[in-house]
Amino acid sequence: MRPTKRRGQNFLVDPNTVRRLVRLAGVEPDETVLEIGPGLGSLTLGLLPAARRVVAVEVDEPLAAALPATATARVGPQLAARLTVLAADGLRLEPADIPGDPPSVLAANLPYNVAVPLLLGVLERFPSVGRGLVMVQAEVADRLTASPGGRVYGVPSVKMAWYASARPAGPVPRAVFWPQPNVDSSLVAFTRRDQPGSPQLRQSVFAVVDAAFAQRRKTLRAALSGWAGSARQAERLALAAGVDPSARGEILDVAAFTRLALARLDPGYEWPRAGH
Repeated sequence: MRPTKRRGQNFLVDPNTVRRLVRLAGVEPDETVLEIGPGLGSLTLGLLPAARRVVAVEVDEPLAAALPATATARVGPQLAARLTVLAADGLRLEPADIPGDPPSVLAANLPYNVAVPLLLGVLERFPSVGRGLVMVQAEVADRLTASPGGRVYGVPSVKMAWYASARPAGPVPRAVFWPQPNVDSSLVAFTRRDQPGSPQLRQSVFAVVDAAFAQRRKTLRAALSGWAGSARQAERLALAAGVDPSARGEILDVAAFTRLALARLDPGYEWPRAGH
């Protein structure tokens, strides 16, 4: 088995790091864990003794085919029986693809070239996933966990905040991978929060987020002119949402973006003013 650059494969091979990840994931004995991109199976082998079931989703068919035999040889048939392997693309994974109970935890060394869409896609399509721990490129981890006003705060930060509270969970040295990557890696832990609204509202919120950060150095009045229909309309919607139209999107939290979306969806919407 050789890693491929096309799929961004850097396999986790250090036992101490595996134990650290399993501990930080906090998997309970009655839980089903979703792992996307198991690769050679190092993390999978660490998760099997901790979980009731591990669903490993691997897009590389030779790797997926080898994983059950690897588990049987390394942890024995009893623990290996807890493993369900799906040869599938995690970007297209749906709840109906997973037999049995839905997963409640995501624990994964995500393929770095598609980590953000993979993570956001799981959170969108698998409401059963209430928390997780993922390993990603360090700069991606910074973006996923950034706060409003920060240098790297942007689209991934806001969209992640729609679904969950995310926090840094520590760096991961390059030496624990084979082959060693050319980038630094970090862990991100998350806990799902109550959704601010319906899937339809989410689409509207994500549209205004995309518009605001497409021209992040411009004021909201200018950056949202295309989304709103005109700069004047963008200013009106911002004021209705209780947002300064001369501000930039990088200072708004997910609640403010939600108010902007609501103002556009409902012509009569007006955010309560202070003291009212």
